[in-house]
Formats: sequence, C-alpha cells, structure tokens
Amino acid sequence: MDILLIAGLWLDGSAWDGVVPALEELGHRPVALTLPGQGDGAASATLEDQVAAVLAAVDAAPEKPMVVGHSAACTLAWLAADARPERVAKVALVGGFPSADGQPYADFFETRDGVMPFPGWGPFEGPDSADLDEDTRGRIASAAIPVPERVAKGTVRLKDERRFDVPMLLVCPEFTTTQARDWIDAGDVPEATRIRHLDLVDIDSGHWPMLTEPVELARLLAAAAADA
Repeated sequence: MDILLIAGLWLDGSAWDGVVPALEELGHRPVALTLPGQGDGAASATLEDQVAAVLAAVDAAPEKPMVVGHSAACTLAWLAADARPERVAKVALVGGFPSADGQPYADFFETRDGVMPFPGWGPFEGPDSADLDEDTRGRIASAAIPVPERVAKGTVRLKDERRFDVPMLLVCPEFTTTQARDWIDAGDVPEATRIRHLDLVDIDSGHWPMLTEPVELARLLAAAAADA
C-alpha cells in the first residue's frame, strides 16, 4: 500500500528515516513528506500550503493511500480525509488527535519573528521524552525547524461529513489506549467520537516513536494497512 508519512512540528521528512525501510521490507510504498515551511525554507508558508502539499501527495498516489500523521500533523492527516474521503483508504494518527473545525492548528508555544521555534525540552519532560537519551535530544533540538506562524495559528476547516467513514487508527505512545478511550468517551476529542471505524493500539515509547521505535511503529502501520 502507498503510505504517506507526515511528521509533527519542527520535523521534516527525515524524521521517518528509520520507518521507511522497515515499511518497504514489509511490502509497502512509504513516502515521507517534507511540508512547506518545515524543510523547504519557506518561512512564510501557511496551513493551507501544508494541506495542499498533503493533498498533492494523496492525488499522486497510484492507489488509495493510508495517510499517517504524527502529533500536530494528525490534524493534517484528518484534513486530507476531509478533502479526499473517496481517495484516502485510512488515516493513522501517532501520538495525537485531530483538531475540530474552527480550532487553531497548533498555537501551542510563543512565536517570534513570524515563526514558532522549538521551545526546548521543558514542556516535554515526563512520558513524552522519557525514552530519549541525551544524544537523541540533542539531535532533535539541533535539527528542529521553526514552524511558520501562519501554519501554527492557521484555522482548521473541516467540511465533508464523509470523513467519518474513513477508518482511523490511533497509535498511543506516551498515553495508553485506555486513556485515549476515556478522553474520547468524555467528549474531549469531538472528531474521534464520530468515527465509524476506529481502532487503537499501544506502542511502548515516548512522543517520537518514529525515532525510538521505528521498526515496531512500521509493524503497527503495516498491520493497519493490511486491514484497510
């Protein structure tokens, strides 16, 4: 299956370097996307630019792809399902949930000079980063790409109710499937409450399993693709 991989904030397509060959060995065709403003030098990129890049990849896939979003980019994967419900075979969300219509995309941290820089490890202490050694922390921080403000503060627009027919897999790293179910049942994740085909799976990692558990993450994604 064609599998589109979208990394979260501050990351480019190289975040999936360990996952891509593992998926290829399992018989899939992974494509790691580098988003406008997150790897191509376009500091003025907008959320709409990033959505357009994802949709271009969906449209270019020879068969219906599974779209994988990590962290904030879970919303990008879901926006693809909204815009192309007939073309997306499945979405897999790693360490995050889709934002609802009208919400800001990722207005989480301070912006400066038109971008949202990586805030350091303070906000991620605890389960998010417990599995990262100092070398990996250093590599992530040094390679972090400031996110354009017009991406982070862009408004999510969802329009097509058919998105709820697209199957969804939630990969739960720093939180458990039980916690995710509780949040969904409590109405804290409005979009997920309406999914007609929802599966959840645990992975023993922090917030960045593509870096710390790439082979296991590839295995879980391959299993999800087989069920699409």
